[in-house]
Amino acid sequence: MRISAKGRYALAAVISMAQQYNNGEYITVISISEKLGISKIFLEQVFSSLKKAKIVSSTKGAQGGYQLTRTPSQITVLDVLLSVEVSLFEQTQETVSDKAPDIEQALRSSVFDVLDKNIKQTLSTITIADLVAEAEKHKDYNALMFYI
Repeated sequence: MRISAKGRYALAAVISMAQQYNNGEYITVISISEKLGISKIFLEQVFSSLKKAKIVSSTKGAQGGYQLTRTPSQITVLDVLLSVEVSLFEQTQETVSDKAPDIEQALRSSVFDVLDKNIKQTLSTITIADLVAEAEKHKDYNALMFYI
């Protein structure tokens, strides 16, 4: 499975926002761009898709920016990827349907449909809150400790 840069950046941005969810402030694209090292222009495209999918809301002005519309425990990886990935969840194209419809049906029912179902099911069980908790574990692990 190959997730596009847009999908990966969307997940990273939403996790970053979720880490600050409890302070209730709006978060700017610039601050996320700087924190994650992602192009501001590219992130604006990502946030446009996230806003259409109602994962984030926005407000304009000096105190403006974006906020998550639901708690991190109510947003799944599937929700985020569905909002930005164009082809990841499209049905697999037909392979040999004209000359070998029996093989085509076997592929579809035993491989492609099963794979699609399992991917969606797995991604729907992983919440943004799960990813925030996992990131926190790694933050502690990667912290440097100096002794004098």
